[in-house]
Amino acid sequence: MRARGAKTITVAEEGDDAVVEFSENVFFVPETAPLLMPLLTTVPLQIFACALASEKGYDVDQPRNLAKSVTVE
Repeated sequence: MRARGAKTITVAEEGDDAVVEFSENVFFVPETAPLLMPLLTTVPLQIFACALASEKGYDVDQPRNLAKSVTVE
């Protein structure tokens, strides 16, 4: 992906330095049991998505096309 110009973001456990050479940005999370890893990695990715959307000027509280998937009566 990087060979085609993509910017890469990686989520890795602390101490896993092997991923640094393959990624431009690395989010390190504490080492934990494999079953808990999805819960632990979701938080930094949600914070990153919120910060990125805010930086691009998008309204994070009222996303575009939300009315198509959520109906309030």
